[in-house]
Amino acid sequence: MRAAWLIIAAMQRLSFDPALLARYDKSGPRYTSYPTAVQFHPGFDEQAYRAQAAATNRGEGRPLSLYVHLPFCARLCFYCACNKIVTKNRSRAAPYLERLHEEIALQGALFDPARTVDQLHWGGGTPTFIADDEMRALMRATREHFRLRDDDRGEYSIEVDPREVRPGTLALLRELGFNRLSLGVQDFDPKVQAAVNRIQSEEQTLGVLREARALGFRSINMDLIYGLPHQTVASFTRTLETVIAASPDRLSVFNYAHLPELFMPQKRIRAEDLPSPQAKLDILQATIERLTASGYEYIGMDHFARPDDELAVAQRSGSLYRNFQGYSTHADCDLVGLGITAIGKIGETYSQNVRTLEEYDARIDAGRLAVFRGIELDADDRLRRDVITGLICHFTLDIPAVERTHGIRFAEYFAPELATLAGMAEDGLVALSPGRIDVLPAGMLLVRNVCMVFDKYLRRQQEQRYSRVI
Repeated sequence: MRAAWLIIAAMQRLSFDPALLARYDKSGPRYTSYPTAVQFHPGFDEQAYRAQAAATNRGEGRPLSLYVHLPFCARLCFYCACNKIVTKNRSRAAPYLERLHEEIALQGALFDPARTVDQLHWGGGTPTFIADDEMRALMRATREHFRLRDDDRGEYSIEVDPREVRPGTLALLRELGFNRLSLGVQDFDPKVQAAVNRIQSEEQTLGVLREARALGFRSINMDLIYGLPHQTVASFTRTLETVIAASPDRLSVFNYAHLPELFMPQKRIRAEDLPSPQAKLDILQATIERLTASGYEYIGMDHFARPDDELAVAQRSGSLYRNFQGYSTHADCDLVGLGITAIGKIGETYSQNVRTLEEYDARIDAGRLAVFRGIELDADDRLRRDVITGLICHFTLDIPAVERTHGIRFAEYFAPELATLAGMAEDGLVALSPGRIDVLPAGMLLVRNVCMVFDKYLRRQQEQRYSRVI
């Protein structure tokens, strides 16, 4: 992985070619899985899921990763495309949590109790929407049915809206075993905040970060979004300078995808207030240059990390992975999804829970798992997943290693794909040789385009809406 590390270091010298980026700026998957969720189908059902869970218990049994979806929010952010339930009525969470406890019991019974939970994530929605006692009860139920770590060596993280941090909230989270936080920021500019209905002061946000550090949280991420209404290079740079001064361990800088026809809250954002494509590109360029100059390493896609952060270390060692929460250091885990819409990865399968409270209630009340669709990967899926994962996580692909693992001759199997990549090589996005594919600095922002070349399902689709690459 030394070659990949040298390429990443070259990101410091990245020069933007607006014409090249514009030519390749099309919509495509983010590859948090391959095959993507578009390919999930109802033929993979609860029975299939149970069989896969039993199969993973054989032998030593891989560690587990748990994702818990808490969908409630007290306020609506207009840009948000997440599955959420917006309500001021905090009591609405109680029936959901009751059934979530039952689902945890159902899922826990499927896995060998000796299998350790090395990774745990509460996402939303706004996980801290629920009361302190409800958080304690949820972690207690999880610990009752799964083997959580007691040594603080696991990666236990939670998404936090600083506006939903009450006195004592962070201390409680640390007590419950969380050692990582992801803070939603998006932008500190008051005009931008008003346009997206997320009013959040710098002091409120930075106060949460300072308290988290004092309590011993090991890694703190901040989320920013570029492409929001009224943003300019100057305004976003001001936000960035404030964030850099706070020195979070990681940063996620997401591209806002304006799709009001798919996500109703976005109808409240006026298209004429959005920055132009060129302005977005200028913001992105300024962001990357400023972050890398400040010592952050470009991990890929939207992510940056300090050199000593586990993401950066994993990328250098070749163990970085990508799943439904983004880049991850736990490729060796089976992922159990809990709550509505949650996605899991068990063995060589992906699965997803039902999307609505009504469906979820009916399933759990009947003593059934909430899984309603998924996919079992065939040999071609597994091969292409390894190729895409190597490119999107490490910007390089060791072709002989792929051939040994999958028993193929790469040049023959992927002849059409290599012909397409030859055009990208002429544009300076990739370097091709008999033994490897390297994504060059000019292609790093377009790594999704490179991955799409290997996506057989994407070629078959007549129409599917994804976020744009840039």
